[in-house]
Formats: sequence, C-alpha cells, structure tokens
Amino acid sequence: MTILRDRTLQQHHVSINGLSSNQYIEGVYAVQNCQLGMTKNGKPFLKCLIADKTGRTPGRMWNASEELYATLPTDGFVYIQAQTQPYQGEIQLIIQNIKPHVPTDTELRELVPTTKFSIDEMFSEVLRMLGSIENPVIAAIANEYLSDGQLMDRFCNAPAAQVLHHAYLGGLLEHTLSVMKLAESILPHYPGVNRDVVVFGLFLHDLGKCEELSWEAGFSYTDVGQLIGHIGQGVLMLEKKIEAVEREPEHADDPAAVKVPKAIKHMLHHIILSHHGEPEFGALKIPASAEAILISHIDNLDAKMNMAISETRNEESKPAPGAGNFTEKIWALNTKLYRPDPTTVED
Repeated sequence: MTILRDRTLQQHHVSINGLSSNQYIEGVYAVQNCQLGMTKNGKPFLKCLIADKTGRTPGRMWNASEELYATLPTDGFVYIQAQTQPYQGEIQLIIQNIKPHVPTDTELRELVPTTKFSIDEMFSEVLRMLGSIENPVIAAIANEYLSDGQLMDRFCNAPAAQVLHHAYLGGLLEHTLSVMKLAESILPHYPGVNRDVVVFGLFLHDLGKCEELSWEAGFSYTDVGQLIGHIGQGVLMLEKKIEAVEREPEHADDPAAVKVPKAIKHMLHHIILSHHGEPEFGALKIPASAEAILISHIDNLDAKMNMAISETRNEESKPAPGAGNFTEKIWALNTKLYRPDPTTVED
C-alpha cells in the first residue's frame, strides 16, 4: 500500500470548482456519504463525494477494501491522491490513495463554507449591543451567557443551518448580529416595544444551534439536535443561565443573586419557543407579544434575504451562459428566483 505524504493544504490544494480533465490532485478535502459498493465482478469499491468550500464532485476508488473503508468517516475529512476523469458531463475523481485527516482550523475554513466577515469584529459588535442593555436583570442574564467561554466559542464558529440560510462557519454569529442590527434600525419606528427584550431575545433565539449542529466533520446534526432541536435546547440553556443568576453568592467576591421576575422569564422563554412564527415552520407557540412578533419577522426576513442573495447576487451564484434569468426552484422559498438586478437588464 502506498504511504501518503502529509502536505499542507495551502501548498497543494486545488479547489473543486477549478478541476479540469486528466488532472492529478493531492491534498486535504471533505468527504461526504462515503460508502462501500460492489462491482459486477464482486469486488469492493469506494463511492463518495469529495468537497471543499467551492463545491463537490463524485469520487470513486476501485482498488478499495473493507479494511480501508472501516478506517474512513462517512462524512468528514480525508487526505487523498487522485486523478480527475470526465464522466457523464462532469468531473469525477478516481482516488488512488485515501486516509482520514484531522484538519487544522486554517484547513477547515478552506474545506467548508465560511463567513466572509471577521469573527472578532462581529462578536465585538454583539458585545457592544448587549452592553447597551439597561434592564439590570436582562443584563445579568446576558453576562451569564457571555461568561461561558465554551458556549461563546461555539457561537462564534457555528453555522446557522445545515443547508439553508447562513449555512457556513460563522454563520450563526453573522445571522445573530444581522438581526440585532436590523432591530436597532426598526425599533425607533415602534416606540412602545421594549428594546432590551428584543435585542436580548434576538441574541438568544438561535443559541441552541450551538448544541444542535456539528461542524467538526462537515455540517450535521448532533444527537441533541436530532432528539431535542435548537428550540428545546435554547430553552434548557436559558433555564440554566437563569438558575445561575439567581443562585446565592458562595463567597464575598461573588455578585449578589438576582431575582428574575416571572414576566421576564416567561417572555424570554416565549421568544425562543415562538420565533419560527407558525407551527408548520417549527414554532411551538405563535408569537404573542409585540416583542415576539417583531423578533419572528426580523428572523424570517434575514434568513430569506440571505438565501435570496446567495442564490442570485453573489459572485458564486453567477449562472452558466444561457442559463436564463431564473434559478431552479428554491424549495425553502417555494419559488424560482429572478437573478438580475432589474435596473441592469436591457430591453
């Protein structure tokens, strides 16, 4: 068996969307849906998808074995040596050698889609907005979240979804900051709505996704995500943070315990439970306060606009020549989308 030579991604990585026919590649890639098949002659072969942040393409390894297959992740990351080959109008990879690989943080951001914005700058802006909360009880709960370093690390790196809106590393942080900034713009138009509840509610609304989703081996759902989901997990997290805020101080340096009024506690729970808007979209309650209604609509607006822009107005979404002005149907939006900026279309 050929021994693979580990080399850095930066030196050898060829992007999937840059592959051409009869090209040798060697480096680290994501592998998806890796399976062991059988040829007509009864010999085992590997079939999978090989991917990076630019796209994915079919992969086949004809000289495979059950022993090799047992070492590989179904979805994860691998180091491969392969040759490209044209097949039914697309490029496929004929894999010569393959082994599992644990990517560095730098490699990971080349292998899976990643936010285009600075994580540090976005998180600093979230901190600024949470720091502007005036209600001392809500501020205390916010500080309890922010002091959880492990949770905040996951918050800064998590995707907001597996395949829909903001489905890339840092997507949850980007989406959360986006909805909080939208609220800052909209709230002056509705002076009767409590700003602190809306700003903190938007920070909370999707935090359960930190535990719902996994991104260390490609985007997938955790056991918690499958069994409880981000809404249920978000409520459980809130309960723990409120309990921590209300606990009696253990020593003189501890902050004094804060009593969280039932109305605030119930409203924060309600915002998490209702932010999907309607039961058919996963809401456990229909939004029943001015703050919850605003949060639900802002969340929905940002999610849909992210999908619409990424499908029509990004550099990566430019259609092939002759593809027409409309996308294929976007099932999450229940429509095809018109691609061009209408002011640029000539009669």
